[in-house]
Amino acid sequence: MMDTEASPKIMVKIEDTFHPLFSSPDADVILGSSDHTLFRVHSWTLKTTSGWFRSLFSMPRLNPVSHCPETINLDENSRTLESILRMICGLPINPLTSYDDVDVLLFAAEKYDMPGPLSLIRILVMTPPLLDQPLRLYAAASRFGWEEEAKYASTQSLALNIYAPEYQPILRKIGTGAVLDLIHLHRERREGLRRRLDETPFVTGSTVAHCPRCRRTIEHHTWRELKYKVVLEMDVRPLGDTVLNVGLVDWPEAQACWDAKCPNTECTCVLYDKNETLRLIGECIDSLPKTA
Repeated sequence: MMDTEASPKIMVKIEDTFHPLFSSPDADVILGSSDHTLFRVHSWTLKTTSGWFRSLFSMPRLNPVSHCPETINLDENSRTLESILRMICGLPINPLTSYDDVDVLLFAAEKYDMPGPLSLIRILVMTPPLLDQPLRLYAAASRFGWEEEAKYASTQSLALNIYAPEYQPILRKIGTGAVLDLIHLHRERREGLRRRLDETPFVTGSTVAHCPRCRRTIEHHTWRELKYKVVLEMDVRPLGDTVLNVGLVDWPEAQACWDAKCPNTECTCVLYDKNETLRLIGECIDSLPKTA
């Protein structure tokens, strides 16, 4: 919150110009941006849409009998002020195309205690092109308590390696609890699949293995190598789609596993059913938690 006890400046500079959408002479307040653009706005609009302005206008005025509009110089630039004022004045709003714009608008809406713009921004962040940045969405949603948006963003983040260096600046801006929830989701999907692959009906290391046809003792090293590769892939992309659609088909470890046969030259039984294994692993991935 800004300090509402600070006396607003009332000097209009010669080089300042009025924004064409906010230049009505009937307005009784002038807002000045940091880049010297002026906005005429009705005080009633500001008081009814902003807790900050409502508190400001409840204070004694410097010159209550003056007929000149009050001028309040703010920290935001003209682009930010225009977007916020469009929202509270019922004008067509500017499209949001980047999270840089979203972040400054959220900061301004929170600063001036404007629930209306916050609710509009909450809707807009769930539209293209903002949906392709799930960590930025998760940061905003977790900060403002938007539960459904946070769950959606956590699910979309499963396609990312959140431990990669390029995502560290974003994660540092998220609250500790929300970050831990996200890390737990990613880790639980990896560890959950690891546990399932060590259980029946998959091959386990708890018993001596035999060929299902000739009963000769066999070694499941190709399966162990494939399991290790699957777990590594789930660590960097816990969504699991690359495991099913690419890995279990094209990886050298997968090819070696599907080609593995009984070492008995008179038997040469294929040791692993590729289609059934892919089906079972797919079911395991589908059963993993999907939201933080």
